[in-house]
Amino acid sequence: MEMDITGLGLVLSFFGLIVGFSFINRRRSGANLREIPAFSRLRNAIELAVEDGTRLHISIGRGDITGPQSTAAFVGLSMLKRITTVASDSDNPPIATAGDGALALLAQDTLRSTYQSLGALNNYDITQGRAAGLTPFSFAAGTLPIISDEDVSANILVGSFGTEIGLITTTGGHRQTLSLAGTDNIPAQAILYATADEQLIGEELYAGGAYVGAGPMHIASLHAQDIMRWALIAIIIIRAFGELLTAL
Repeated sequence: MEMDITGLGLVLSFFGLIVGFSFINRRRSGANLREIPAFSRLRNAIELAVEDGTRLHISIGRGDITGPQSTAAFVGLSMLKRITTVASDSDNPPIATAGDGALALLAQDTLRSTYQSLGALNNYDITQGRAAGLTPFSFAAGTLPIISDEDVSANILVGSFGTEIGLITTTGGHRQTLSLAGTDNIPAQAILYATADEQLIGEELYAGGAYVGAGPMHIASLHAQDIMRWALIAIIIIRAFGELLTAL
């Protein structure tokens, strides 16, 4: 019971901090975020894709939307929405892939709502959101032809992936296309460190929405995470000292 109350308190505190920072950030002129090279390179890739008429490929992984992996998938969806908003007028609009049926439907809905908000619903093509495969390696196998055959200039892989992500990033390297990738899977992160052009390590993955300008709540969430992180560190230290004093 005590743990449940503590967990509920942390969740409510986190939500309160997000709301508070969202009001504070409205009065600020800038987002006040540290520089992450991967996102700087992503912005350049988006601009180049629009200019030269190439395609951006955004993959949101294989996470189950009802499980812990859903967090990474929803970050990918928020980035998909923002990238599509910026690159929608390209000759080859962005394409999204997923390794889960529900995620593929969410990707299609995200693309559709984005075009609708831009007043360009006629430009939306349902095949822009695809379920590439429903098992790890069928997903990789279904993604490779997109990178090879659809004039892709950059791959943005943000979601829950396994070790199969190495096949995708390696293919991107052979095609000389930019690969920016982040995942919540530790073994896959190790593979990305060796095979991707730009990696999102650890919590950088969850900052994706804020860094691509998906909305003020994403920025507020980052500031709230910083406060909660220091609060948890303080609680751990205080409890450790308490245990030490009790032992003495």
